[in-house]
Amino acid sequence: MTEDKRLTEFKRLLDIMDELREKCPWDREQTNESLRKLTIEETYELADAILENSNDDIKKELGDLLLHLVFYARIGKEKGAFDIADVLKGINEKLIYRHPHVFGNVKVNGATEVIQNWEQLKMSENEDYKPVLSGVPKSLPAMVKATRIQEKVRGVGFDWDVREQIWDKVDEELNELKQEIEKGDRKKTESEFGDLFFSVINAARLYDVDPETALERTNRKFIRRFRYLESETIRKGRSLHDMSLDEMNRIWEQAKGSAD
Repeated sequence: MTEDKRLTEFKRLLDIMDELREKCPWDREQTNESLRKLTIEETYELADAILENSNDDIKKELGDLLLHLVFYARIGKEKGAFDIADVLKGINEKLIYRHPHVFGNVKVNGATEVIQNWEQLKMSENEDYKPVLSGVPKSLPAMVKATRIQEKVRGVGFDWDVREQIWDKVDEELNELKQEIEKGDRKKTESEFGDLFFSVINAARLYDVDPETALERTNRKFIRRFRYLESETIRKGRSLHDMSLDEMNRIWEQAKGSAD
């Protein structure tokens, strides 16, 4: 699509949003607060489409999410706070400022230095100091939040010198968890589980694995295998409730080859 067509379609979306806001009873009633939960849902639907590697669904969900962004900008305009041009100008200027290795004369050696520069520039944008972790949204899911926390502190140099060092930390947290389990202290056991999860998530980051994606793929794999177990049990005229664990495990091993 040519640049003119891109601009034409974007303007068309803005015009449609104006029409909806003025003439549709439902669209007219929406607020930032009422849209919030819908936006979260749309974001997860996009995440699902990405995991499924479906270009058609990714395109569709991007459109749905873009509609929400335009909707918020329209509400901002009505409040006299900002409009879509302000939003676009803001992100354009931020991208240029935080990429001096692209739009300036700064030299970088790899993505790690890009991230470090990004965090340093971000901190210098405001005269009043803001804590490094102040930009991590409170409402993020715990695993995603842990990843973002670790990425942000990495940006200011707080990270392992050698990634292999993380395994000593994982082993340490696992041993501490086992000790608390043996003591029977539920509160401390929960705390140690959290520490173990945090260190494993950190390990995933260090080895360039997105823990959220990795766990979701495992969730889906488990679902496929368990559905195979259920269908095979029904095919044999049996019930899972009447089967022994050994019997279920034998079918489960078959599922590892058939359902995957």
